[in-house]
Amino acid sequence: MNIVLSKPLLLASNSPRRRQLLKECGFSFEVAVRPTDETYPDDMPPDDVPAYLARQKAEQFLPNPGERLILCADTIVVKDAQILNKPANPEEARQMLLMLSGSTHQVITGICLLDNSKFRTETDTALVTFCTLTEREIETYIQSESPFDKAGAYGIQDWIGMVGIERIEGSFYTIMGLPTHRVYQLLSPYFLN
Repeated sequence: MNIVLSKPLLLASNSPRRRQLLKECGFSFEVAVRPTDETYPDDMPPDDVPAYLARQKAEQFLPNPGERLILCADTIVVKDAQILNKPANPEEARQMLLMLSGSTHQVITGICLLDNSKFRTETDTALVTFCTLTEREIETYIQSESPFDKAGAYGIQDWIGMVGIERIEGSFYTIMGLPTHRVYQLLSPYFLN
């Protein structure tokens, strides 16, 4: 499937997972990323953070002459109202995975579409339940996989997700980092075919 848009699409993300998902949805696009300050106000509710950060990323492309659509995204993991970002080291990854083990948490992905100077943002939330992970499983994942570029120290498509996640409520793709159904809806006004 190849979806033709009325304007060129630019994905502002280095995530190989987001590129894969957008391509599999049938969109042609270029990739470009601009440095962005990814801090947010301390008093901001966690539910608002992903859309805020996605918009911050889109704002780096202003002024946008309207010749292209800019798509940005940001994903967070929330456990007990605490945001779990990407772990900086193995110990942080271990602590995050222990926190998620045997419990349910939220994965929230925000997307922002910039068209000329108009921003449209959406968020999607999924619930993920891990079975109780053993120390050996956590150590195996930290040693053999790459938890360091993923919010919450895991990827649902990784080994730890395959063996440790017992239930999800919501979109699998939101958990991967791009709520494809929301992206499709955001881009649908630009479909030519």
